[in-house]
Amino acid sequence: MATAKRRSSASRKQRRTPPFATIALVVLVAGAAAWWSWGEEAAGYAAVGTAYGAKGACSCRYIGGRDLKSCEQDFVPGMDLVMVSEDEATRSVSASVPLIASHTAQYREGFGCVLERVGG
Repeated sequence: MATAKRRSSASRKQRRTPPFATIALVVLVAGAAAWWSWGEEAAGYAAVGTAYGAKGACSCRYIGGRDLKSCEQDFVPGMDLVMVSEDEATRSVSASVPLIASHTAQYREGFGCVLERVGG
């Protein structure tokens, strides 16, 4: 009888899942569910935000003559994730939300800043 109790308590210890594995699984499932529910919507917002950021920053930089850091101050609240960079050689500004969306606007004489076609 005592041997049976020892075996059952030993097998219970072996079957127990580590708490970090359980937490990791819950976080993974919750993240996948959130992405499935809101991922497409978030990607759409990111695409619009990067297009707005690239066009606005390009106009500010190459039409307004301001530096890029000062142009970033004009962004509306909620655009904290949009990162902008410029290529002075091509007179263009790129805006991106890492791993989700990016757009580039280029200054063209007579047209102002024009968004480049997505996908080439």
